[in-house]
Amino acid sequence: MQPLFKRSVTMVQRDDSDMAEKVAVWGHLHEFGDMTWLPYQRMVIYRQDDRVDVSTPGNGLNDLLLFRASPTRRLVDARVAEERLQENGTDTARCTAAQQQAAAFEQRSYGFTNDGVSFTRYPVVGYQHRIQASGTCLSSPEDGLLTSCAWDPRIRGSFYYNSGFSVAVSKARAFVVDMQRLRDRNPDMFCAALDSKVGVVMRYVKASSAYLGKKEDSVDFDIVYYRSHTNGMPRVHADVVDEIEQMALRKYGGLPHWGKNWNFAFYGAITKYPKAHKFLKVKNKYDPDGLFSNEWTDQVLGINGTPNVIKKSCAIEGLCVCSSDLHCAPEQGYLCKPGKVYKKARVCSFITDY
Repeated sequence: MQPLFKRSVTMVQRDDSDMAEKVAVWGHLHEFGDMTWLPYQRMVIYRQDDRVDVSTPGNGLNDLLLFRASPTRRLVDARVAEERLQENGTDTARCTAAQQQAAAFEQRSYGFTNDGVSFTRYPVVGYQHRIQASGTCLSSPEDGLLTSCAWDPRIRGSFYYNSGFSVAVSKARAFVVDMQRLRDRNPDMFCAALDSKVGVVMRYVKASSAYLGKKEDSVDFDIVYYRSHTNGMPRVHADVVDEIEQMALRKYGGLPHWGKNWNFAFYGAITKYPKAHKFLKVKNKYDPDGLFSNEWTDQVLGINGTPNVIKKSCAIEGLCVCSSDLHCAPEQGYLCKPGKVYKKARVCSFITDY
C-alpha cells in the first residue's frame, strides 16, 4: 500500500520501424509505459504514463472502450459481421475492417477522458485508481439487456481467445524482429489474426524473488483473437498466432501467463522456474490434502499428468501442438505444417490445393 498518487498519460502513434529497439527500453523510460503494435498497419501506439505530483490538475478516467456497456443489438450485429468475415470474407475486407476499428479507437482517445465525461487533450491526468481502471461495464445499470457487456453469456456477442506470455527484456528485441519478419512475409494474414482486435499489447514486469516469479525483467505480450462458438472450428490465419506463441515459448524461453493461455503452453512450463521445487514444498505444507488443487493444477505444475490432450483437432483448440494433420482440420484444408519463420513450430495452415 502507498499514498494515493496521480498519473499523466499521453498516447502517441508512430510507425514500427524502430519498435524492436524501443521495446527493450520503453519500460525504463516511463513508470507505467506500454506499447500496442498493430502489425498490418505497421503502427505502434506508445503509452507515455508517469507518476506526477498529486497537486497536478486533472481528474481523468480510463474507461476502456472494450469494457464499457454497449447496446446489445450492436454487439450481436458486430459478432455476426465478424463471423461473416471469418467464414466468407477476403483478406482485403478483413484488413479494411481492422483499419476502421483502429481509427475508431484513436478517434475516441482509447477510452480516456479528462474529467470522466469528455476528452479534450493529452496528457490525461488523474488519480491512480481512475487511470488504472479499465472499464465501467460491470458497474453499469441493469436495463433488461438493452445494453450489456460484450462477454455476457446471455447474448451471442463477442467471443475470443486471450493468450499471454512473457519474454525476458534481454531477448525481446530479437523476438520482435522475428515477429516483424513473419509479418513481412504476408501482412494481410495479420489483419484477421491480430489487428482485428487490439493488436499485440506489450507491458513490463520486474524480476521477482518469488518462487514462481520471473528471473529477469520481462515484457508481457498480450494477444486477443477471434474464437468460434463451434468447437474445433479453425479461425482464419490461426497459424500466425500459433507460430508467434511457439516462437516465444520455445525459441526465446518465454513463460506462459498463468491465467491466459492454451493447454499446450503449459507443457513443461514449470521446469522454467528454478525455485519451483520450493513452491511445491510450501504448497504441500499448507495444503497437504490437496483441497486447493485439482487435476488441471496438478498437470500444469508437473505433479501428475500432462496438460496436453492428444486427439482429433486438438491443435485447433490449443490442446496440443500438432504432429499430425488429424490434429488440425484436414477435411477443411488445414494441415500440420512447419512455421514460416520459426521452422521448429508446428501449426495448422490452410493449404488451398489440398
